Amino acid sequence: MTLSARAADRGEGPPLAVVTGGSSGIGAAIARRLARRGWQLVLVARGEERLAEVASEVGAEHEVCDVADRGEVERVAAAVRERHPAIRLLVNNAGIAGHGGGFLDLEPEQIEQLVRINYLGSVWCLRAFMPALEAGAPSDLVNIASVAGTIAAGHSGPYSASKHAQLAFSRSVGVEVAGSGITVHTVIPGLIDTPGFPNRSRFRSRALKRLVAEPELVAEQVARAVERKRLEQFVPHWYRPAAIVQAAAPGLLARAARASAVRRKRK
Repeated sequence: MTLSARAADRGEGPPLAVVTGGSSGIGAAIARRLARRGWQLVLVARGEERLAEVASEVGAEHEVCDVADRGEVERVAAAVRERHPAIRLLVNNAGIAGHGGGFLDLEPEQIEQLVRINYLGSVWCLRAFMPALEAGAPSDLVNIASVAGTIAAGHSGPYSASKHAQLAFSRSVGVEVAGSGITVHTVIPGLIDTPGFPNRSRFRSRALKRLVAEPELVAEQVARAVERKRLEQFVPHWYRPAAIVQAAAPGLLARAARASAVRRKRK
């Protein structure tokens, strides 16, 4: 039974979820999935036009907000909490791509932006919405991390570092809020094809293109994580072994990645 169905059985109204980055890609897919499951929604994103379109489609409220701006997050959270003192779910999904740049390639401002949005945005949103999550307990926090946050072996170092930080935050804060009635879930997608991450276009081979999943798969795993109390979920699940190899044999993976990088430079 879904959370919204259990709430209906108790005579309560539909549970409320706040989804950041809800204007496209994974965030929009999560909004559609939750709406079909009977959730009331508040969608948050930077781009008002697309945000308003998705909100209208799923019957949600929406707030324009840049999660990198702590003051803006606090202002928006206060406005939402005034309308909805208790929320049952916060999905920290807002994120940007690293555009394949390394620490020596990207401009300093780009590196700072990756950290502010992908990592600190999740921190600021949780802190700002914490009173409403506590009021809505038992409630849930879902952080959308990335397989790049479990493996550091490529040339997208700044993006990977921002997702490593977000993953550490998600795992740590889950312990920090233990006993508060808030359950923290970490969903870790691999290659997903979205407007911000057009991963399928990166590959010429049809076989490799098949490795790229759709955002709807992530949305389904988010719903299942909340309903079945799964604390950490790779999407698709077969990405988990790569994370295990990184943790168990980091030197082996690092040597393989360096050898690959050297071969690319020689071509």
